Amino acid sequence: MAVVVRTRYAPSPTGYMHIGNLRTALYEYLIAKKHGGKFILRIEDTDQERYVEGATDVVYKTLRIAGLEHDEGPDKGGPYGPYIQSGRKDIYMEYAKKLIDLGHAYYCFCSRERLAALKEESERQGKQYKYDRHCLNLTSEETERKLAEGVPFVIRQKMPDTGSTSFEDAVYGTITVDNSELEDQILIKSDGLPTYNFANVIDDHLMEITHVVRGNEYLSSTPKYNLLYRAFGWEIPVYVHVSTIITPEGRKLSKRLGDPSFEDLISQGFLPEAVVNFVALLGWSPGTEQEIFSLKELEQVFDIRGISKSPAVFDMAKLRWMNGEYIRKMAPEQFHEAASPYYSETLKEKVTDTFRLSRLLQPRTEAFSDIPAMVDFFESLPDYDISLYEHKKMKTDAAVSLTALKAALPVLEKAETWENDALYAALTGLAGEMGMKNSQILWPVRTALSGKAATPGGATELAELLGKGESVRRILKGIEKLS
Repeated sequence: MAVVVRTRYAPSPTGYMHIGNLRTALYEYLIAKKHGGKFILRIEDTDQERYVEGATDVVYKTLRIAGLEHDEGPDKGGPYGPYIQSGRKDIYMEYAKKLIDLGHAYYCFCSRERLAALKEESERQGKQYKYDRHCLNLTSEETERKLAEGVPFVIRQKMPDTGSTSFEDAVYGTITVDNSELEDQILIKSDGLPTYNFANVIDDHLMEITHVVRGNEYLSSTPKYNLLYRAFGWEIPVYVHVSTIITPEGRKLSKRLGDPSFEDLISQGFLPEAVVNFVALLGWSPGTEQEIFSLKELEQVFDIRGISKSPAVFDMAKLRWMNGEYIRKMAPEQFHEAASPYYSETLKEKVTDTFRLSRLLQPRTEAFSDIPAMVDFFESLPDYDISLYEHKKMKTDAAVSLTALKAALPVLEKAETWENDALYAALTGLAGEMGMKNSQILWPVRTALSGKAATPGGATELAELLGKGESVRRILKGIEKLS
């Protein structure tokens, strides 16, 4: 019978989803969907010190917004629950004790003070700290006595003394580590909860996970996982380790240093579909020149072989470009609905026809959060410098602009039809009569109306939105500035 591909996204509930987490979830999702398998959500909350109240809801919300629907999870149930690790505590202890019986783990009763002293001595000698196996050779009688006395303990994995451990990674190939480098890691902590390393192995096996995607910082830990699988006689999943995501400056992405989380990007006006598309390409290539993919398309074309070993660069300029491509594909009504909340931040009374404004903005918008700064001049003309009137390409300077505005003012005042086409015909007709280029009339008018070098529309489009009275008032102010 063919093996059903089962992948899992297993976040710790720490309050937000950074881009690396989202990429892991996305790749797990795509691997499952590409092979007609199941995508599972598992919450890893055994590290209670890092637990943030409400963080699990953030995970649900993020996956929903990103379109990554899981097949099993804490909120949906399934045949392999519970899907929250804190609800599986007894399971881990059971398997840890089995490992002791198999001779691959042991009770450790060393106090924190003793371990701290060991670490301090290692640092003093310039050596890497490694547990000295003080409790490995306790007799069964000594162990039973300490357990009966209630002496606090942890359970440690017994690593091989000699040889090496190898594993195959789908991205990095064969990885080999000398067993002498492996410390007898803790499997069950003194509070009875499992460590991340142990719980992952037990849960992945019991939930029949076939593919594990995680960051390449776990490459050095994977031999420890494999030794656990082998100790139990279990089948090892396919490992897919992905490269680090870095900034253009070369440092690792960090929320603490101001790099955005998925939620941040959505609040900054990026479309979820665009972010997902962008994240898919952080370290993966489809092998073609295509860059714009819907989630459905990604489900069909994603291939592990396209994942790169090289660090992936989070280029905000690339994300803005991609988001702009998605925005331009939106229906005008859809764009207007998404843009409207941003108008309320800036526009109070000067512009009433915001749908017409949306039609101007859509081809020029890369992120919705840009909108307030793009339209603020409608509400209040900024105190601009007259150097804005100087434009080599438009062949304007202060003198040309003053002439243009003085000539345009009566034309605008006499205009009977205040709409873009009629205004454009009137001003370009004026340019022809004066022997000037169209730009030598339109650029000064646009500058006077906006006080900005870049605007969402040309001179007559802005005039139509501002209305006749406000437009004439701003032209008069421009003439005053230039005089």
